[in-house]
Amino acid sequence: MLRAGGRGGVTVVTDRPVNVLFLCTGNSARSILAESLLNRLGQGRFKGFSAGSAPTGRVNPLAVELLRGPGYGTDGLRSKSWSEFAAPGAPPLDVVITVCDNAANEMCPIWPGRPATAHWGIPDPAAVEGPAAEVRAAFSEAFRRLERRIRQLVEVPVRQLDAASLKRRLDEIGQTVDGVPSA
Repeated sequence: MLRAGGRGGVTVVTDRPVNVLFLCTGNSARSILAESLLNRLGQGRFKGFSAGSAPTGRVNPLAVELLRGPGYGTDGLRSKSWSEFAAPGAPPLDVVITVCDNAANEMCPIWPGRPATAHWGIPDPAAVEGPAAEVRAAFSEAFRRLERRIRQLVEVPVRQLDAASLKRRLDEIGQTVDGVPSA
């Protein structure tokens, strides 16, 4: 559908879904949730992927449990390095979204095709310590915030936007709280 940032900022249209990579440090919770959410909500128009700068090597069981509850897909979810997506043969990326502040501040690989990038900071539910109810609540809140942002993303007329407009819209979505722009 889109290849943002091509030669001279020209947008190239293809028949494939818009490929979106969600990044965080461990690739065990937030980026995994976002991948699964986009794959369902994108209805074939979007394809979600996830990776981490320092992957934990396992998907957090609470993320899987949370996704399975409302019937989101969990098959094939795994914690993996972002280097897989910068390597030859990787899916072409149209959009890369960091969902944690650590990954947003790290030196990312040079992504082939120069995809549009944005930061959608979401607190890390896997870092919450305390009673099980508090940890589950943190996962539920991360899921809810990601779902609202991804619902906005799938409404963006991606094929009609140039690279700068897409970047601006992605940044706007990342600044929303409960679907409303933050002050």
